[in-house]
Amino acid sequence: MAVNSRQHPLEIPPPSAKDWPKEEEENFFLLDPDRKRDVLPQPFRMIHKLVMQVFESAVEIIEEREMLREAQKRKVQPTKCFPTAEFQVTERANCLAVSGKYIFVGLSVGLAAFSRCDLKDVCAWDAAQTEICAIHASALGSECHVLLAVDEMGLAWLFCFHRESFLLIKALNEVEDISQRSLCVEVVLSRGGDYAGILLQGNAEAWLEIYQLPKDSWLTEMEENSRAAEELAGSERRSSSSPVELPVPAIQAGLDIKLDPPELLLTVRPPKPITGTSFKGPLDALKEVGDGSTFGLGYNHLIKDSQWELQDAIFCSTYQEYLEAEGVTKEEMPRYATFHFLLPSRILMGPEVEVEPDIPVGIGVHWYGNHNFCLYLLNPSLKDKAGSDLKPDLVWPCAAPIACSAVSSCSRYLALAGEDATITIWDKHLGYPLSVTAILEERFIRSIHFLYGSSVASDETCGADPVYCGSDPVCAIVQLLVLCTDSSFYLVRAPKAGKSSITLLADRPENPNLTVSAVMPVLAFPSAVLIFCWDGTVSLMNTDTSQTVYCFCTPPSHAVAPAWQPVFTVDSANSCLLLRGDEHQNVDEFFQSKATHSTIFVYDFNSYPLKEAIPKKPDLRFKPTQELQWTERCNIYLRDRFRFLPERQEVLLEMEKQKYWDCLQARAAAMDKEREKVKGEKKQ
Repeated sequence: MAVNSRQHPLEIPPPSAKDWPKEEEENFFLLDPDRKRDVLPQPFRMIHKLVMQVFESAVEIIEEREMLREAQKRKVQPTKCFPTAEFQVTERANCLAVSGKYIFVGLSVGLAAFSRCDLKDVCAWDAAQTEICAIHASALGSECHVLLAVDEMGLAWLFCFHRESFLLIKALNEVEDISQRSLCVEVVLSRGGDYAGILLQGNAEAWLEIYQLPKDSWLTEMEENSRAAEELAGSERRSSSSPVELPVPAIQAGLDIKLDPPELLLTVRPPKPITGTSFKGPLDALKEVGDGSTFGLGYNHLIKDSQWELQDAIFCSTYQEYLEAEGVTKEEMPRYATFHFLLPSRILMGPEVEVEPDIPVGIGVHWYGNHNFCLYLLNPSLKDKAGSDLKPDLVWPCAAPIACSAVSSCSRYLALAGEDATITIWDKHLGYPLSVTAILEERFIRSIHFLYGSSVASDETCGADPVYCGSDPVCAIVQLLVLCTDSSFYLVRAPKAGKSSITLLADRPENPNLTVSAVMPVLAFPSAVLIFCWDGTVSLMNTDTSQTVYCFCTPPSHAVAPAWQPVFTVDSANSCLLLRGDEHQNVDEFFQSKATHSTIFVYDFNSYPLKEAIPKKPDLRFKPTQELQWTERCNIYLRDRFRFLPERQEVLLEMEKQKYWDCLQARAAAMDKEREKVKGEKKQ
């Protein structure tokens, strides 16, 4: 058998690179391999550089998307919920509102009303041929509703909806000369339809007008009109032999109905900048100051214009380099404000005044860039002052300009967020801050929202209206949702006894498509919040666990439109979400024409297993303090007093020190007087 065997020993071959240059042989490990491309002509070098940059950018994008995809896989995927019902509107829907058993839709041309039960079209209003951009509705009774709408031209329209027909009462800011017209930028309708507020902007100023709605006379007029329509229908039925009968709403619409216009109650203008004093002496200033129990706007001072100018000159010279870098501009009059209607409380009315608990007694206003939150009483005796500069009845100053504010549904708690990311929750009934917290990160607050407690959502404590409870509910923990401008979420918990806390629910999203466009708390579930994102997703977050548990999806043929400003409303009475969706359009169809109709999707929360994902907290059966026994009310009062006992002790010590200081001052004055007396006797 032949076997291959090596006859000579294995040797190392001699080097074959004997012709290398000496420089390359010595420094070959120091050379950059990319330098070979430098010998290429200039156009090719530039093309190669651009191609490599595109390739590297593409790789970075792919890696980032892979990381996001892996992160989404690791997350708990929320359950998808599809609409339980839907209905079509003939025009483009711009806004939605629910009141009683009706759904009101602001369209590109006029208004439309739909029945809440069968989602059928009830009636429409398009007399003015105007586009409605915002709408607010409130029930005046089982069959009567008041509506406040704003169109594209800035006109505020006041309607009364009765027996399936719209009745235009008045355009609140309409004038004969269109050049003198003021634009309405914000409207608020009080719960129950007692008051309406509109924010107007003129050429160089802005102001707030508060109207009192004569709803009692409206209801009386509507009932008389209904009886007249029924009698007319009966007479026509008896006199006519035709079997066709006209319905009562059609006959009622044919009658000439004129309702009393609303009455202008208050005109609130932004506070003027503080200037030099107009008083000649301290006595003139003291005459304008009240009892000193409340803060004011700071106008009654003794600082002259020359002192202001000297102080500004010193400040500018000291911080000149910083002022030039920041580009400080002169202070201008604010042109936007946020206002709320407030129910009775001790701060506004005092404990001895008897008022109806469900009717607002005041408004709270803060202007953009201002430090003060001003409160005004809705006193009918102030009607004659509607045209003058109205002074606030109460002023709450803040250390920083107020960025946004919120009032709880019971109007007891008030939250103020400053531009320095400081959040203060006030208890207006007792008059002290319940919580003072701050976001340590450098973030700006966009909006704040109260989360409703389990006692508020209970039918036993709320009575007939499940949305609102009594005038003074007692909540164990007040929760506030904070949305920042970078779409991060925070939750502030303020207990009645103990320290408050702030928790980060969701950090800034890395994907720009997940930027939050709107949020809305859900009353039926105290820890649930609806979150609307730019990519069209609508999710439900459980604030207790910081997890997204449900995702409300539209059918594949539709999408939320517009995603950056969704059209939706939450019907708290029936626990459902109404959301506008439009059909997907091709690029050519999108540029050729806009959508001529919209679809409103209805998501009934009771049809989904939300109670399992977000269980209700145990109902502690909190009741309004007015319904509690005297012993329970005393215990609550003593518990609140005991909580602030250390602070009160410090206040008492300061008062004792002040009394001691006053005694020393009096004694020193007496000694000076005695000394002067002795000197006078010696001179004699």
